[in-house]
Amino acid sequence: MTIDETVRPDRRRFLQATALGAAALPLLGSGVARAREGAAELPPSIMALKPVAPLAVPITNVEHESRLRKAQRLMTEHKMDAVFMGGGTSLEYFTGIDWWVSERTTGMLLPRSGDPVFITPAFERERTLQQITFGKKDVRTWQENEDPYRMIAGVLAEWHQSTGTLGIEEQLRSATQFGIARAAPHATLVSATPVTAGCRSIKSPAELALMQLANDATLAVYHAVWKALEPGMTQQRISDLVDAAYARQGLRGEVSINVGAFTASPHGSPLPQHISEGTVIMLDDGCKVGGYQSDITRTFVLGKAGDKMKRVFDIVRKAQQAALAAAHPGASMESVDAAARKVITDGGYGPGYKYFSHRLGHGIGMDMHEWYYLVQGNTRRIEPGMTFSDEPGIYIPGEFGVRLEDDMHIGADGAHWFTPQSPSIEQPFA
Repeated sequence: MTIDETVRPDRRRFLQATALGAAALPLLGSGVARAREGAAELPPSIMALKPVAPLAVPITNVEHESRLRKAQRLMTEHKMDAVFMGGGTSLEYFTGIDWWVSERTTGMLLPRSGDPVFITPAFERERTLQQITFGKKDVRTWQENEDPYRMIAGVLAEWHQSTGTLGIEEQLRSATQFGIARAAPHATLVSATPVTAGCRSIKSPAELALMQLANDATLAVYHAVWKALEPGMTQQRISDLVDAAYARQGLRGEVSINVGAFTASPHGSPLPQHISEGTVIMLDDGCKVGGYQSDITRTFVLGKAGDKMKRVFDIVRKAQQAALAAAHPGASMESVDAAARKVITDGGYGPGYKYFSHRLGHGIGMDMHEWYYLVQGNTRRIEPGMTFSDEPGIYIPGEFGVRLEDDMHIGADGAHWFTPQSPSIEQPFA
């Protein structure tokens, strides 16, 4: 996908979460419920899918604690005296605490050295304590008629940092940022992205293993659904099949389905569509396993594809390969985008963004879209452990579009896909 979408845990998911996060949730959602009720009617390809969620090995407390210590090293490097992060992905990444984004301030105040302090409403104290599974449980609570920002300012004063530099995690609500600035007027507030992205953009072996499971699961779902497709099926019917397929794996996932001329827009259309033989079909999105995302796009035709469709598919496939080859440690991020864009331009679908209308890719991990971005103008250097989507496309207005997307991880020897490339527009699965 190509729009910055941050997947954040909402309140209902938080209340239902288990140790494996979204991956181990009981089969939720209306589509999954329908799949469960009608399991006997599911196609054989979907019935053949096996559970994936039990294979997920959760991130350990040792790794969470090492992340906090790395964050503190980066805070020293970037001259931050403390960092505040509220509910959302970064809080979960560093502590394992799965908390929704709310107007009631809950979060962690991390000093440059020492243990963090947790801020939460008084009525959430026990729930907060239950989720702090390592280190010191220093939880400060505020009542509904009290100002949580004054409490944050008070902790900074305890640390003799009332005039220090406070990093603000980028997903924090603006109202919370303004509240902290008002309560601690002599502190300097700066972006904590060098710390959060500095940690989260480099994946550990445990994170890569969870991402591999998520990618394998999504590809298996797409393959099973493709086998079950029939001309005349609606988007809703295909979506139900995807829900059912993920349910067989014990997972939750999403899919965007577009057909024919609607594939000429990178994110398609919400208008009703039916698949038909000889028409381009695009499936896009992913799932979470153990808190980590996949994001895969497959473009294909049921039956025989036209010559132009085949030619465009082959150009996009070569562009995807060129990007993989260019994505090695030390390469600039914009150079990876340029490598794919050159193939597409040389194939007659340029210049610039005329037919390949979005960046090549985005970082991916706990959020489907996170740092950093493979796009012109981004001169940041690629490092081992980074993970990205590799998703070139050609979109021909009024006709059709082709996008191929696989996620890749960067090793010391270069980039590697989590999933194999799609072989052809008529046979999209190896």
